[in-house]
Amino acid sequence: MIHIFSQFSHLIVYLHVLGAFVWVGGMIAIRFAVHPTLQTIEDPAIKLGKTLALVGRFFNIVIPFIVIIVATGMVMAVALNGHHGTLKPIFMAKEIIWTVMTINFSLMYFKRYKAQKSFDKGDLATAKAHITLIPKLLLPLNIALGIVALWLGVTLRGY
Repeated sequence: MIHIFSQFSHLIVYLHVLGAFVWVGGMIAIRFAVHPTLQTIEDPAIKLGKTLALVGRFFNIVIPFIVIIVATGMVMAVALNGHHGTLKPIFMAKEIIWTVMTINFSLMYFKRYKAQKSFDKGDLATAKAHITLIPKLLLPLNIALGIVALWLGVTLRGY
């Protein structure tokens, strides 16, 4: 890993930061720009259908970036000896945050999947029940965690 990082450090850091910006920035855009706009749609079936389509597309875009974040993060942690020494608490905090975010993303993915199944069957009430927690709690949680993780990443680059 040390050799890989020494040869491709610029690319590895770039991909890591790009992945974080796409994931966190995308969540911010969806929660604070797209979601409120979708709420102006009066027909519940259309609103729910558009929401499910939007969230599904976003999830499909962000999954490869989550994989990139994990892979590049592991390379950097090993190559920079992040699990030892004075930087260990920052590395560990970032790893814990990204792990919680990934678990939370998996929960959102599952809830969206269940909502889509219910929606496809015409059961709008169940579909809405499955997806309601995403914009109210799960997405804001991941946004907050992502912002903290970005701060920690910038802090690590300063050392």
